Amino acid sequence: MSFPWAEHYTPKHPVMKWVDERLPLPRLVYNAVGSGYPVPRNLNYFWNFGVLAGLALTIQLVTGIILAMHYASNAGVAFDSVEHIMRDVNSGWLLRYAHANGASFFFIVVYLHIFRGLYYGSYKAPREMVWLLGVVIFLLMMATAFMGYVLPWGQMSFWGAQVITGLFAAIPVVGEPVQTWLLGGFAPGNATLNRFFSLHYLLPFVIAGVIILHIWSLHIPGSSNPTGVEVKGPQDTVPFHPYYTAKDGFGAGVFLILFALLLFFAPNALGHPDNYIPANPMSTPAHIVPEWYFWPFYAILRAFTMDLTIPFTGLVLIPAKLLGVLAMFASILLLFFLPWIDTSPVRSGNYRPLFKKFWWLLLVDVVVLGYCGGAPAAEPYVMISQIASAYYFAHFLIILPIIASIERPLPLPGSITEAVLAKSKFKGEREALPGMGSDTQPTGVA
Repeated sequence: MSFPWAEHYTPKHPVMKWVDERLPLPRLVYNAVGSGYPVPRNLNYFWNFGVLAGLALTIQLVTGIILAMHYASNAGVAFDSVEHIMRDVNSGWLLRYAHANGASFFFIVVYLHIFRGLYYGSYKAPREMVWLLGVVIFLLMMATAFMGYVLPWGQMSFWGAQVITGLFAAIPVVGEPVQTWLLGGFAPGNATLNRFFSLHYLLPFVIAGVIILHIWSLHIPGSSNPTGVEVKGPQDTVPFHPYYTAKDGFGAGVFLILFALLLFFAPNALGHPDNYIPANPMSTPAHIVPEWYFWPFYAILRAFTMDLTIPFTGLVLIPAKLLGVLAMFASILLLFFLPWIDTSPVRSGNYRPLFKKFWWLLLVDVVVLGYCGGAPAAEPYVMISQIASAYYFAHFLIILPIIASIERPLPLPGSITEAVLAKSKFKGEREALPGMGSDTQPTGVA
């Protein structure tokens, strides 16, 4: 988005001026994260999670590249190569734990980022492309994480690969050939490890590329904000730097402290103990589960226990396994259509009292699905998964459209500044607002 009141980069140093004239990279950086990029003045800490996701990806890239220098993608030595990294490589234990727990932290901040977008309507026009690219990033993350989980070649790695690739076998006609193609054989082995390692190394760079598109598409309409009201002038914005670089820096500090606490004091808390047992095709674990960040979708997969049949004939239309696979993928693909499912003209959940209640119900529902996904495939967890799965789809396909048609939103503020000043007046803190002068213009904005 072009802001006529934004500061324009004019390099003064001769070297920077020479570089900018031939390759406008300094100008690009300045306009993307510097004073040349005005952002809404009322962003809260829920807008930190995009930057934190970028920080988590950076941790994954750096640690992953170094780990790849010592890892051997061969079924005979893969497990031992991981143990070699842990025991013999200088700081190898730190790199391995940072990479494994970094994946969990990456998903934590992305899930928070997604639910922030759901609450504040960040998927609504004119930011549909930002949302769609975000869902693509999420899918790429899931594929990357699954293949990375296979690489240590422990018990859960082997059987996780067997179970997840086995889902494709449920597809009629082409399912089994697709599974064989994915594995490079009839069971996980050397070919599987080579393929998964290659793709696991490649996909994070693809994610980084899509993130660039994600940020680019965000800069066209500009950032959303808690009120959902569009920017109307310079009084509604402050420069990204120094206001939000400082705010993001504080968030990054909290993120790194929590990451360090997990890394140094409970590095195996989010992992599965069976993955410290070498893969054994002749010994099936009692309870096969993926990593925790897949549990909600795994619960949806396991919720389907009965075939879809033609009444009174017993003819099977769709087997239960295929129903589960279709539902699991549909639960993610639904997010692609969300900008057109929720037709309410009001973006922010702060001004949608009915929507807010059901947003909380969705959050609880996903937590319940996650718990059931990590629990054994037995009652009452299966029944709870079925109820929670039904509500998940009902929320998006039934409840959201109904809410959009019957809800009476609260009055929206006339502008971002009006909402900020009203809140400040209520708290008696108008004079303490950062960046506010006596004429209510934010300091540092041209």
